[in-house]
Amino acid sequence: MDAAPSKPAESFFLRHEFLIRRLHSLCGLIPVGLYMVIHLLANASIMNGVESFQNIVYQIHSLGKALIIVEWTFIFIPILFHALLGFVFIYYSKNNVSNYPYRGNYRYVAQRITGMIAFVFIFAHVLHLNGLIHAEWFRDSIADAIGIAQFRPYNAASTAASALQHPLVMLFYLVGLLACVFHFANGIWTMGITWGVWVTPKAQELASKICLGLGVIIALVGMSALFGFWQVDVDKAKKREIEMYEQRAADGSIYADEHKLSQPLKKGGKH
Repeated sequence: MDAAPSKPAESFFLRHEFLIRRLHSLCGLIPVGLYMVIHLLANASIMNGVESFQNIVYQIHSLGKALIIVEWTFIFIPILFHALLGFVFIYYSKNNVSNYPYRGNYRYVAQRITGMIAFVFIFAHVLHLNGLIHAEWFRDSIADAIGIAQFRPYNAASTAASALQHPLVMLFYLVGLLACVFHFANGIWTMGITWGVWVTPKAQELASKICLGLGVIIALVGMSALFGFWQVDVDKAKKREIEMYEQRAADGSIYADEHKLSQPLKKGGKH
């Protein structure tokens, strides 16, 4: 008697798909989504003036060398985990909008398209403002030459505004922002279905409206930040930032580090 054919071994992904999908959706909410909201709120503080935004940046950089650990642990690694798994899901997903042109299917496709746009935008955003390597040699020999890593923590508003105040750059950031916000807000809705929070059609419809409202609010916060940087007078902002830096360096409330300035101080400046 012939032996029964053996079943093909399932991949690691298929064996643990239930857990992986839930970790993926949870990571999209916390910490990735939560960080995005906090980041946009911090950036929107520019609407209150250069001092307000600069003080928030000072608080962030008060972590010192621990900042890079916090960034990789709670921001970059979770984003990479969520994004790479998202590309795996896109690879295995099936687009049936042409056969079933329902609202849910359009949202399904839009979620994946905005996810890809968001990934490209986040990578470009990090490269554009912060670069990939926090080192003076990288800034001086590479970053400045090709126009990346333009943000300086102690000249926060002026360098961010200078980097953003070009119509095409602002348009790119607007598209990227809206893609991130849609992906997050719609992702909360789909996460609620995945986790069984809202199951009935009535509950899903109510959740859809709540997520839409949340998305609109977050988008407005993000756009107010972009508008605020667009309005900044770079020269006046830089002058005020230098004054703040010199005062904080003089009273010892920060560690004086001119590498975090957009340009060296003139001789005679307080350190």
